[in-house]
Amino acid sequence: MARSANKIGTAANLGFEAKLWQAADKLRSNMDAAEYKHVVLRLIFLKYISDSFEKKMKRHSTELVAQFEETAHLEQGSKINLKKLGFR
Repeated sequence: MARSANKIGTAANLGFEAKLWQAADKLRSNMDAAEYKHVVLRLIFLKYISDSFEKKMKRHSTELVAQFEETAHLEQGSKINLKKLGFR
């Protein structure tokens, strides 16, 4: 099954899809489509997991940075207050 690039140059279709499709056909070789779908579905699932992991890591790292900055700000405020009171 070969696909041709209909809208070369648009944002949705950059023209390399035909080459990717040919590469996928070569990798699939004589594998039955019923078997090949399991490979493709696993790859799609791995991509989903990878994207979800990256999104959560960004969110958690942002939260950690905010907590660190808040803690540093509170510690600085405590040092200033102790200094004003004459303890340091």
